[in-house]
Amino acid sequence: MSIAENLKGVQQDLPEGVRLVAVSKFHPVEALNEAYAAGQRVFGESRVQEMCAKQEVMPADVEWHFIGHLQTNKIKYMLPFVSLIHGIDSYRLLEEVNKQAARAGRVINCLLQLYIAQEETKFGFSPEECRSMLAAGEWRNLTNVRVCGLMGMASNTDNGEQISREFRSLHGFFNEVKAEFFAECPEFKELSMGMSHDYRLAVAEGSTLVRVGSRIFGERVY
Repeated sequence: MSIAENLKGVQQDLPEGVRLVAVSKFHPVEALNEAYAAGQRVFGESRVQEMCAKQEVMPADVEWHFIGHLQTNKIKYMLPFVSLIHGIDSYRLLEEVNKQAARAGRVINCLLQLYIAQEETKFGFSPEECRSMLAAGEWRNLTNVRVCGLMGMASNTDNGEQISREFRSLHGFFNEVKAEFFAECPEFKELSMGMSHDYRLAVAEGSTLVRVGSRIFGERVY
C-alpha cells in the first residue's frame, strides 16, 4: 500500500478531536511530501538536525513536533519553528527551553513526559516527581513555555491489557493535575499517547495525539 493509503487507514481509526502526528524520523523528504500531498500537516521528528533540514525544504504550513529525547545544546536550532515539544522530562529541561525561547522571542508549547512503562529504556517524570515539580510552583514563572499536557509511552509488550492499564493511569494522572494545577488553563488539553502498535488502545483511553510512523511510512530507513 502507498503512504497515502496507509495514512487514510490510520485517519479512519481516529475519532474527532484526536490528531495524528506522522512520525517521519529517518524517512526521506520524498516520503513526507507524499504524506503532505495526502493532506497530512503534522509531522514528528526525534533528531533536531534532521528536523531542521526537513523544515527548510517542506511547505511553510507544516506543524513540526519534536518527539525525541531533547539535548539542551540542540534546543536553539529548532526554536524558530517548532510547534510542540512532546518530551519534557525534567524541570531543568523546561527551564532551558524557556531561557532559549525568551532569546528567540517565542512561547513554546510543551508536554511533560511521564514514565509509565515497566521497562528501563523510557525517559520521563514519575507521577510523584511531576506532582512535586508542579506543586513547587516555580514553573509558573517560566513565561516563554506553555505546558499544554502530558505525554507517555506504554511498555513494549503484546499484552494489550497492560498497555491499556498504563494509558489509563496516565489519563487519570492528567485529570488529577489538570484539576489541581491547570484548572484555569484551557491550553492544558493534550494527552500524547499511542504509537503504530498501540494507538487504538491509546485512543480508547483518552489520547488526543497519536504518534504513528511505521504504519504510515513503513519500517525506518537508517
